[in-house]
Amino acid sequence: MSTQVESSASVGDVVKQVFSIVFVIAGLAGFYYFSEYSLLYRVLSLVVIVLIAMGLMLTTQVGQGFWAFALESKQEVRKVVWPTRQETMRTTLLVFAMVLVVGVILWLLDMFLFWGVRLLTGQGG
Repeated sequence: MSTQVESSASVGDVVKQVFSIVFVIAGLAGFYYFSEYSLLYRVLSLVVIVLIAMGLMLTTQVGQGFWAFALESKQEVRKVVWPTRQETMRTTLLVFAMVLVVGVILWLLDMFLFWGVRLLTGQGG
Protein backbone atom coordinates (compact mmCIF):
# COMPACT_ATOMS: atom_id res chain seq x y z
CA MET A 1 0.00 0.00 0.00
CA SER A 2 1.56 3.26 -1.07
CA THR A 3 0.66 6.60 0.37
CA GLN A 4 1.22 9.81 -1.43
CA VAL A 5 2.27 12.79 0.57
CA GLU A 6 1.18 16.08 -0.92
CA SER A 7 3.75 18.80 -1.00
CA SER A 8 2.32 21.41 1.33
CA ALA A 9 4.28 24.31 -0.15
CA SER A 10 6.60 24.83 -3.07
CA VAL A 11 9.95 26.55 -2.76
CA GLY A 12 8.49 29.70 -4.30
CA ASP A 13 5.70 29.76 -1.73
CA VAL A 14 8.18 29.42 1.13
CA VAL A 15 10.31 32.23 -0.29
CA LYS A 16 7.23 34.47 -0.61
CA GLN A 17 6.19 33.69 2.98
CA VAL A 18 9.68 34.48 4.28
CA PHE A 19 9.76 37.75 2.32
CA SER A 20 6.33 38.67 3.71
CA ILE A 21 7.57 38.19 7.26
CA VAL A 22 10.79 40.08 6.49
CA PHE A 23 8.76 42.99 5.02
CA VAL A 24 6.62 43.24 8.15
CA ILE A 25 9.64 43.08 10.46
CA ALA A 26 11.46 45.68 8.36
CA GLY A 27 8.36 47.89 8.44
CA LEU A 28 8.18 47.67 12.23
CA ALA A 29 11.89 48.38 12.55
CA GLY A 30 11.53 51.37 10.22
CA PHE A 31 8.53 52.61 12.20
CA TYR A 32 10.67 52.88 15.33
CA TYR A 33 13.91 53.86 13.55
CA PHE A 34 12.34 56.91 11.93
CA SER A 35 10.74 58.12 15.15
CA GLU A 36 11.71 61.75 14.44
CA TYR A 37 9.24 61.82 11.52
CA SER A 38 5.54 62.45 11.87
CA LEU A 39 3.47 59.62 13.32
CA LEU A 40 1.05 59.89 10.40
CA TYR A 41 3.77 59.17 7.83
CA ARG A 42 5.16 56.29 9.87
CA VAL A 43 1.73 54.69 10.32
CA LEU A 44 0.84 55.11 6.64
CA SER A 45 4.13 53.57 5.54
CA LEU A 46 3.63 50.68 7.96
CA VAL A 47 0.11 50.09 6.63
CA VAL A 48 1.42 50.10 3.03
CA ILE A 49 4.17 47.62 3.92
CA VAL A 50 1.71 45.31 5.70
CA LEU A 51 -0.66 45.47 2.71
CA ILE A 52 2.21 44.57 0.37
CA ALA A 53 3.16 41.67 2.62
CA MET A 54 -0.46 40.50 2.73
CA GLY A 55 -0.70 40.73 -1.06
CA LEU A 56 2.48 38.71 -1.41
CA MET A 57 1.20 36.16 1.09
CA LEU A 58 -2.11 35.83 -0.78
CA THR A 59 -0.22 34.64 -3.87
CA THR A 60 0.94 31.52 -1.99
CA GLN A 61 -1.00 28.30 -1.62
CA VAL A 62 -1.56 29.00 2.07
CA GLY A 63 -2.80 32.51 1.30
CA GLN A 64 -5.20 31.26 -1.36
CA GLY A 65 -6.54 28.67 1.07
CA PHE A 66 -7.03 31.37 3.69
CA TRP A 67 -8.83 33.60 1.16
CA ALA A 68 -11.14 30.75 0.15
CA PHE A 69 -11.86 30.10 3.85
CA ALA A 70 -12.67 33.78 4.41
CA LEU A 71 -15.09 33.83 1.47
CA GLU A 72 -16.82 30.65 2.67
CA SER A 73 -17.06 32.08 6.18
CA LYS A 74 -18.71 35.21 4.79
CA GLN A 75 -21.31 33.03 3.06
CA GLU A 76 -21.97 31.08 6.26
CA VAL A 77 -22.48 34.28 8.28
CA ARG A 78 -25.21 35.28 5.84
CA LYS A 79 -27.04 32.03 6.65
CA VAL A 80 -27.17 32.75 10.39
CA VAL A 81 -30.60 33.56 11.77
CA TRP A 82 -29.98 36.43 14.15
CA PRO A 83 -32.29 36.92 17.17
CA THR A 84 -34.81 39.72 17.19
CA ARG A 85 -34.48 42.69 19.51
CA GLN A 86 -37.20 41.27 21.78
CA GLU A 87 -35.44 37.88 22.02
CA THR A 88 -32.14 39.59 22.79
CA MET A 89 -33.69 41.74 25.53
CA ARG A 90 -35.48 38.75 27.05
CA THR A 91 -32.31 36.65 27.08
CA THR A 92 -30.25 39.50 28.53
CA LEU A 93 -32.76 40.09 31.33
CA LEU A 94 -32.82 36.35 32.05
CA VAL A 95 -29.02 36.33 32.34
CA PHE A 96 -29.11 39.32 34.73
CA ALA A 97 -31.80 37.62 36.84
CA MET A 98 -29.82 34.38 37.04
CA VAL A 99 -26.66 36.26 38.01
CA LEU A 100 -28.62 38.01 40.78
CA VAL A 101 -30.12 34.72 42.04
CA VAL A 102 -26.76 32.92 42.03
CA GLY A 103 -25.15 35.93 43.73
CA VAL A 104 -27.74 35.87 46.53
CA ILE A 105 -27.35 32.09 46.96
CA LEU A 106 -23.57 32.40 47.19
CA TRP A 107 -23.89 35.30 49.62
CA LEU A 108 -26.20 33.25 51.87
CA LEU A 109 -23.89 30.23 51.66
CA ASP A 110 -20.91 32.40 52.55
CA MET A 111 -22.81 33.96 55.46
CA PHE A 112 -23.82 30.57 56.91
CA LEU A 113 -20.35 29.08 56.45
CA PHE A 114 -18.78 32.12 58.12
CA TRP A 115 -21.27 31.80 60.98
CA GLY A 116 -20.45 28.06 61.31
CA VAL A 117 -16.70 28.66 61.34
CA ARG A 118 -17.05 31.39 63.98
CA LEU A 119 -19.18 29.04 66.08
CA LEU A 120 -16.68 26.17 65.76
CA THR A 121 -13.65 28.33 66.57
CA GLY A 122 -15.33 29.93 69.55
CA GLN A 123 -15.27 33.46 68.15
CA GLY A 124 -19.04 33.70 67.79
CA GLY A 125 -21.27 35.27 70.37
